[in-house]
Amino acid sequence: MSATGVVEAASARGAPAGPWWWSRRRSMALDVGLAAASAAECAAEGVGFAHDAGIPTLLGVLLGVLVGSTLVLRRRWAIAVVLISIAITPAEMGLLLGVVGLYTLAASEVPRRITAVLAGMAGSGTLIITMIRFQQDIKKDGWEPGVWVVPLVSVVMALGVTAPPVLLGLYVRARRRLVESLRERADGLERELSLLADRAEERAEWARNEERTRIAREMHDVVAHRVSLMVVHAAALQAVALKDPEKASKNAALVGDMGRQALTELRQMLGVLRSEDGQRSVGAAAPPAAPEERRVPLAAVAVAASAAAQASAAAAREAEALGGPTLAELEALVGQSRATGMTVDLSMEGEERRYASRVEQTAYRVVQEALTNVHKHAPGASARVRVAHRADEVAVLVENGPSERGAADAGLPSGGNGLVGMRERVATLGGGFVSGPTEAGGFRVSAVIPDRAADGDPEPVDPGAEQFRNAERAQSA
Repeated sequence: MSATGVVEAASARGAPAGPWWWSRRRSMALDVGLAAASAAECAAEGVGFAHDAGIPTLLGVLLGVLVGSTLVLRRRWAIAVVLISIAITPAEMGLLLGVVGLYTLAASEVPRRITAVLAGMAGSGTLIITMIRFQQDIKKDGWEPGVWVVPLVSVVMALGVTAPPVLLGLYVRARRRLVESLRERADGLERELSLLADRAEERAEWARNEERTRIAREMHDVVAHRVSLMVVHAAALQAVALKDPEKASKNAALVGDMGRQALTELRQMLGVLRSEDGQRSVGAAAPPAAPEERRVPLAAVAVAASAAAQASAAAAREAEALGGPTLAELEALVGQSRATGMTVDLSMEGEERRYASRVEQTAYRVVQEALTNVHKHAPGASARVRVAHRADEVAVLVENGPSERGAADAGLPSGGNGLVGMRERVATLGGGFVSGPTEAGGFRVSAVIPDRAADGDPEPVDPGAEQFRNAERAQSA
């Protein structure tokens, strides 16, 4: 590291490197100019020094030029330049060399105690030489001033030569450190904002994926159940159309009611999606920032991405809360399956109470999807729906026997997402979900859904031990 630390500081700021130890060509030109002026000054003062010392004038001039030219090294070896200026103080030359050298030393990264020692040596040398020369001049002129005049003039001269450059150099050094500190803090803040923006974008992407999954799950629940019942009723309508017109008319009315219900739920979902798209389009209407303004919008990017993630989560909660089914509608849901000829036994245990809307919607969807699977995969089988109201949770059990028609499948299309969607719904709320065949040849779906929050996001749940305990409870429910 150089004595001044200017080269390193400039390189750290990305300044173009100059020749040798200079960070910029402008700095080299300044130092060369100062060195030339110092050499000229010392050369002129070298004439008087040669006369007083009794040496050839040319030697005194050459010595002055050599000493003054050392100022060109002030950024590289500031201590050496100051020591040279102190060494030539008895020769009464090098005023510019001493002043600029002290300023450079004080502004450099040299420890302050070294700067103080060298400044004291320079001031002491100037003080002593001034006192000696002043007394000699007084004796030559025959002037007899007061005793205090010589010390006062000498002190003023010494302080005037050493104090201003040292104080100015210390000020420049402190200011440079402050600027570098502020720049480092700004760079660190920019990096932190960039990381925050990246994390917020990841959260927004995760929220978008969750929203797409939720929409797909809702579409599946709405379409699969309603359309499955419509297909079953349509098949019954086709079978009895000619034999029993009255029953055929009743089945046709049921098909129409189910179709209207499906359209109503789809309209509600599409209305929520349109409102979300409108909010996104308003947020995306702002023009992109110019390249030179890239540093400033990082905070806005982080805040916007975080707001997008929160808006997506809020939209999901809004979609869950608007027009969602509740446990009070289970009777109507079971009645739709009974209308198709399925035997469904609905039983409620415990004292009925209200749960958070998301809890009731999840319990309703579990029963809905389980009955849909019975229509698809066990036509003609009887089913049992059991709902247990508890203090801080609700337990749901849907179990069906084997198909009485001897058919393993009703021929309805299935994407294999029903059980996955039920498990995701229950796991989102921190509950347990179990499904599988029974010993009698049927199928069982069981879920335990905790009621941890009211109409809000559930508290964080350990996905390991907590869900394992809930799964065991669901299996035994």
